Amino acid sequence: MLVSKPLKDTSAWKALQAHYEQIKDTHLRKLFADDPDRADKFSVEGADLYLDYSKNRITDETLRLLVQLAKERGVVERRDAMFRGEKINVTEKRAVLHAALRAPKGSAIIVDGENVVPQVHGVLDKMAAFSNRVRRGEWRGHTGKVIRNVINIGIGGSDLGPVMAYEALKHYSDRSFTFRFVSNVDGTDFFEATRDLDPAETLFIISSKTFTTLETMTNAHTARLWSVEGLGNNEKAVARHFVAVSTNAAEVAKFGIDTANMFGFWDWVGGRYSMDSAIGLSTMLAIGPDNFHVMLDGFRQMDEHFRTAPLDRNLPILMGLLSVWYNDFFGAQTVGVFPYEHYLKRFPAYLQQLTMESNGKRVTLEGAEVDYDTGSIYWGEPGTNGQHSFYQMIHQGTKLIPADFIAFSHSLNPLARHHDMLVANVFAQTEALAFGKTTEQVKAEGTPDWLVPHRVFEGNRPSNTILMDRLTPATLGKLVALYEHSVFTQGAIWNIDSFDQWGVELGKVLAQRIIPELESKAEPKLGHDSSTNSLVRRYRRLKETSR
Repeated sequence: MLVSKPLKDTSAWKALQAHYEQIKDTHLRKLFADDPDRADKFSVEGADLYLDYSKNRITDETLRLLVQLAKERGVVERRDAMFRGEKINVTEKRAVLHAALRAPKGSAIIVDGENVVPQVHGVLDKMAAFSNRVRRGEWRGHTGKVIRNVINIGIGGSDLGPVMAYEALKHYSDRSFTFRFVSNVDGTDFFEATRDLDPAETLFIISSKTFTTLETMTNAHTARLWSVEGLGNNEKAVARHFVAVSTNAAEVAKFGIDTANMFGFWDWVGGRYSMDSAIGLSTMLAIGPDNFHVMLDGFRQMDEHFRTAPLDRNLPILMGLLSVWYNDFFGAQTVGVFPYEHYLKRFPAYLQQLTMESNGKRVTLEGAEVDYDTGSIYWGEPGTNGQHSFYQMIHQGTKLIPADFIAFSHSLNPLARHHDMLVANVFAQTEALAFGKTTEQVKAEGTPDWLVPHRVFEGNRPSNTILMDRLTPATLGKLVALYEHSVFTQGAIWNIDSFDQWGVELGKVLAQRIIPELESKAEPKLGHDSSTNSLVRRYRRLKETSR
């Protein structure tokens, strides 16, 4: 499974570099003019998801060489090792088995000699039983009132996935409940989430694998105080208003949560890959167990497509290879993701963690420093809003920004002409990005010569178009899995560990050192650099003078 050659020494990489020099200035206008069947040739369907990647700066030869690169870098072997439960997260010596979270009952995935699928379904069944009790009004708060408000407290993967899924599937949610999410240690986040709620009707989900995460547990203890004070200062109230998604039973019990209401997960589930585990309890409470299982089936369908489809017809692999093509050969630093579906407004933020925490790495699996660019910066906003802000740069700026456009053929809320107008903008934007408007075309419109340069669109800006029927729990699962496996493909090409995240550690360690320096009544002895020392002292002075 391990890659033997450095990336730049592979024959496919060398051939791609020579090929890039040959076609780097070839315009999409010419590529389409030379090949009337281009749109059919460079489009693929899998798991009922249609990908048109014809508006990319590639030829048949590009695709052949990219597929060859995937073969030389062992993408298939690494993929199969992941599905077998091998410990491909080498720095933490862990399996990488988010695919097991949606494996069907009766299947077998072995980790350390044990089939983990029954464990997964045991947790799912426990989640379903609890969700049904809450949704039916059978779970009562300390005073006997039914639960009407659910607040998920987490951070990173314990927040971004649940927030994104709730917003994405709001159409399917029980609107008699209020769902809110607290992640920021900034007290404003907690205040605004609770300011208009009744503690007697509020359930908190504390999502922290270790139950020691600084931000999450700070917010959790504030929530505990808010709840207890609002319920007559009765400590026993905690057990009726708090549940935990964690693996640390001792800390959960110490907090006052009944461990019978603790929902576990496993060290082979990375936080950013965990929205379909117990971390998705808030999602299940919102949309119900049946819809949650439909979402899992969507994940499963894309997993199966990724596992079995030929490389040149495999959606996640194609998207991953295209990302490598632009990142490493064209020098594109970012990827825009533009969902033309308002419910997906948090999807780009979710992808930021999925992609950038996974592939923001500077050393290989063996610990050698890379001599090529790894992970791109992912960003985006829903269409059509973005068209009136940052699209100017994508169309006429100096930076090459490959983009993914996500659209649906049916709206969940059909209103007059709205949806046709929305989708027309998707097709128009990708057409404009690809083909632009030439100087001759601008002049033919009667534009004064002095204004012509300002109205020329260079075009040749690449994009993918992802088209699905409508946003359902199943299509959300497919879409998330598509990007999960695209990230995997990129990491396999670059020979990096896409499943650790050591880069988040140092800042947390230093923060633990600085917190007591900010809170100390006596002047602390500081041992930081001159800038940090100065900032600590200034903060302390400002805090003191404002009292």
